[in-house]
Amino acid sequence: MAKHKKRRHQRLPAEPVEVQITGLSTEGRGITHIDGRTVFVDLALQGERVKCKYTARTAKYAEAVAVEILQASPDRVEPACAAFARCGGCRLQHMSSTAQLSLKQKMLFDQLEHIGQVKPQHTLEPLTGPTFAYRYKARLGVRYVEKKDKVLVGFRERGGRYLTDMDACDVLHEKVGKNIRAISDCLYRCHARRSIAQIEVAMGDEQAVMVFRHLEPLDSHDRKLLTDLSQSLAITFYLQAGKPTELEALWPKEPPALFYSLPDHDVKITFQPADFTQVNPVINRKMVTLALHYLQLKAEDKVLDLFSGLGNFSLSMARQCASVTAVEGSLEMVKKARDNARLNNIENVEFIFADLYNEAIKQMPWIKRQYNKILLDPPRSGATAILPLLKKMRAEIIVYVSCHPATLARDAGVLVNELGYTLKQTGIMDMFPHTAHVESIAIFCRINNR
Repeated sequence: MAKHKKRRHQRLPAEPVEVQITGLSTEGRGITHIDGRTVFVDLALQGERVKCKYTARTAKYAEAVAVEILQASPDRVEPACAAFARCGGCRLQHMSSTAQLSLKQKMLFDQLEHIGQVKPQHTLEPLTGPTFAYRYKARLGVRYVEKKDKVLVGFRERGGRYLTDMDACDVLHEKVGKNIRAISDCLYRCHARRSIAQIEVAMGDEQAVMVFRHLEPLDSHDRKLLTDLSQSLAITFYLQAGKPTELEALWPKEPPALFYSLPDHDVKITFQPADFTQVNPVINRKMVTLALHYLQLKAEDKVLDLFSGLGNFSLSMARQCASVTAVEGSLEMVKKARDNARLNNIENVEFIFADLYNEAIKQMPWIKRQYNKILLDPPRSGATAILPLLKKMRAEIIVYVSCHPATLARDAGVLVNELGYTLKQTGIMDMFPHTAHVESIAIFCRINNR
């Protein structure tokens, strides 16, 4: 029996290499080629000449990081955050906002063309908002590092293994982002500093919340430290020892419910810290208004809202049409959406629990009804499982809100090439500035004779 030779670990060149950056990847990394191998260069922009240092290398591709910019792109700007070069929370702060929007728009249209074989008739202007302090939802890692003798709080480093050593975060809401160091210092003084694993951050219109996940009970000393910090920062603190839904209010003892408002539509939505809500409230408000505009809602319309969540779109749509049938795959979210309908005195919306990826939905009464307008807001996996069931509905307009351009492109191909729709308009919404995440909206109209 032949023995397999052990594969030797390939040593990376120690010296930086001078390269010309010829393109950008979908993550916003520079692309170059060395000895026939594609190299992805972090912190480099298209058109730049840089010196880069290898961080990983395989037979087919390599990864590197720019260590010196020899010839800068006109799109390069000075990053606002001191931790940017290390932190994995943002990847594009070295690129101007205009260039970031162009990159994201190109990513969307390339995916539509190559995956879906579709082109929109019109391009929408990018939906934009604040580029810093925009993030109202985040999950921060917490770790006591013995070698540094300190507690780190923040996002993972670009390599993904360790937490970034940071004092502040410019993309988080200022109430949290400017107080990272104060939070770290407080946790360092806790007896349980080794067992506090993460912090869930959730902001509402009038309240900031932080949920501390701890793996062992907190004694009176630690509780006092965290209570004092909560009061000094005017942030509501919860403790989480078990499930995300099992929270203990630390301070105040009876905090008010988190909520956000959609003032254009006279809607208020309450939520819990662990619930899914959009991270960027400015873009979310604009997005809801934009989606309703392109649905062209009328008083007699019957609308189907798929992947409806807490009612982010459903409740606003119900203000303008005859009825909304909203379907969601999380029973907890359905219950909360019903509560939000009662809170807003909205009675013409029905929230239904159903797994939209399960074939059993074919037998459900709601799928057999007719709707003349449809809104889709699926997770990253897209809506491909439900699309064939929409054909018989012959809805005039489908508005698709996407958080992943590849699955939008795939589903657009089905809608256009199989179900008789045309892609009228599409465009990006800058929900996550300084990241390569692409949120987009697409408007599909049915071709009358199909």
